[in-house]
Amino acid sequence: MSRVLNGIVAVCPNLGIGKDGNLPWHPVRLSNEFAHFRKLTATASVPGRQNVVIMGRKTWFSIPEKNRPLKDRINIVLSRTCKAPPAGAHYLATDFFSALRLVDTELSEQADQVWIIGGSSLYKELMESPGTRRLFVTRIQQQFDCDTFLPELLPDKYRLLPEFPGVPKELQEENGIQYRFEVYESI
Repeated sequence: MSRVLNGIVAVCPNLGIGKDGNLPWHPVRLSNEFAHFRKLTATASVPGRQNVVIMGRKTWFSIPEKNRPLKDRINIVLSRTCKAPPAGAHYLATDFFSALRLVDTELSEQADQVWIIGGSSLYKELMESPGTRRLFVTRIQQQFDCDTFLPELLPDKYRLLPEFPGVPKELQEENGIQYRFEVYESI
């Protein structure tokens, strides 16, 4: 089954997405930005189904333990080294395409939208994979120190959508940090 795959990420101006296993602006919390992430990734479009979040092992362990698994979503963790799903995770897959196969086979009756939530190498696989891809990007307007980065959004591969239902267009600000929500779609 051909499905739209979604990625969701918050980036600094230099495309930085992480620092030492945390968000670059940690310990500052962007509650409204997090609520946007939760609403998009947890709201299924088909009644009785759940969205799937796919993440790498490091992303899984960067989520505070009290918030794992991400509730109201099917959590799939990717790891080549884990032999069983980490405590709290619903499923384990060895790679991106194994996770997608799992969604289309074992989870086909319960899965709705698929969301890739990190890290860097998983975003790269998503962005380079065939089919329709959407990237929901929060553009943080301030530079923070980063050690992990999102691959570049190439204009010949992705276009910025002028608007998207449920995604505010206005400049947002929380705790002195300004940001914008953008949605890109593969060409």
